[in-house]
Amino acid sequence: MATRDRNAAAAAAAPQLNRGGVPALGKQKAVAAGRADAMNRRAPLGDIGNFVAVRATEGKPQEQVSRPVTRSFGAQLVKSAQANAAAIKNAAIPPARPAPRLERKAPFKPPPPEHVIEISSDSDQSNTQPERSDSSVRSRKKVINTLTSVLSARSKVACGITDKPREVIEDIDKLDANNELAVVEYVEDIYTFYRTAQHESRPCDYIEAQVEINSKMRAILADWIIEVHHKFELMPETLYLTMYIIDQYLSLQPVRRRELQLVGVSAMLIACKYEEIWAPEVNDFILISDSAYSREQILSMEKGILNRLEWNLTIPTSYMFLVRFLKAASSGIKTDKEMENMVFFFAELSLMQYGLVTYLPSMVAASAVYAARLTLKRAPLWTDTLKHHTGFRESELMECTKMLVSAHLTAPESKLRVVYKKYSSEQYGGVALRPPAEEICK
Repeated sequence: MATRDRNAAAAAAAPQLNRGGVPALGKQKAVAAGRADAMNRRAPLGDIGNFVAVRATEGKPQEQVSRPVTRSFGAQLVKSAQANAAAIKNAAIPPARPAPRLERKAPFKPPPPEHVIEISSDSDQSNTQPERSDSSVRSRKKVINTLTSVLSARSKVACGITDKPREVIEDIDKLDANNELAVVEYVEDIYTFYRTAQHESRPCDYIEAQVEINSKMRAILADWIIEVHHKFELMPETLYLTMYIIDQYLSLQPVRRRELQLVGVSAMLIACKYEEIWAPEVNDFILISDSAYSREQILSMEKGILNRLEWNLTIPTSYMFLVRFLKAASSGIKTDKEMENMVFFFAELSLMQYGLVTYLPSMVAASAVYAARLTLKRAPLWTDTLKHHTGFRESELMECTKMLVSAHLTAPESKLRVVYKKYSSEQYGGVALRPPAEEICK
């Protein structure tokens, strides 16, 4: 019994003695066999995908994780690495600040000069005072009269030369801008052509070349033509064209005294055919002439006149210029009947004056306008607008105007009073009864 107890104690003490020494052979075999199994089960050391190296944080030693990476563990590691990277980034980069808003500035303008000197040619100009405001200060202008400008101004005064004001020319066609019949776009070109064409085919001083005809006979014929024109209620253009045909034919062809009225009848027949829509017939002219001439005589004289004039009837008469000049004299007024009637009164008086035959139609028309303004006491008598559209100065119209005013003076006592009676009626405003402008004839 005692021996059995000693053997058991020895067996229990044996392992403790072998801790510091070599283990027993049987136990070494068991350990070696266990290691071999572990080597067979473990993954190769060359495959580092099974190991994860975690970067140590600052101040801590790096730990090596050497366990196999599962899905959950790998996701945990990735999440931890992303969190660490975000923490490092936030610590290194400060939070972004909102960019300041840029205000648009006006472009830079240099400040105006303090003093600006202007040299003036007029001696009566004074220094101008600058205007100031709270927001900006305008440039100061100082006018300096140089010695040259002072001497020039004194020379002009000594010579009687003064600075004329700028001419003011009104737009006489502004009221007809929407009137297509007024042809506002071409009217200036039309009258430029008329001023050139009026110099062609002009009557000459033919009374000396006529043996049986004198200026009084012509005035009687003109008075009768105006009366016939008024009875037939013809167009104004017809009257002026008739008198042109008579004067032009008498300039080219000698006429006997007893054929003078025949020339007038045939000339009016031609003018009616040219101007009128419903022209009077030959029988009407036979009746109006108290059957003094037959139909064959009238037609024969008509043919002779046309051949002598070479069928040239398209010429500007004084009536064409009267319409334009009257428009310029009305000063923008649409209807100035008193002025219109007075102008046509003087224009028809001019048809009876042989002394005006050789004058240009434009000058006769301008003189009629001037005489009408003088009689009606319109001021100013001759405006810049009239000067521009007529092309005549006031001094150029004096001689022709005196003849018209003289005809007005003698009209009430004259035997040839058709024009005076016509324009003394209420239909024409009684303009012939106005006192004549005698001061111009003195």
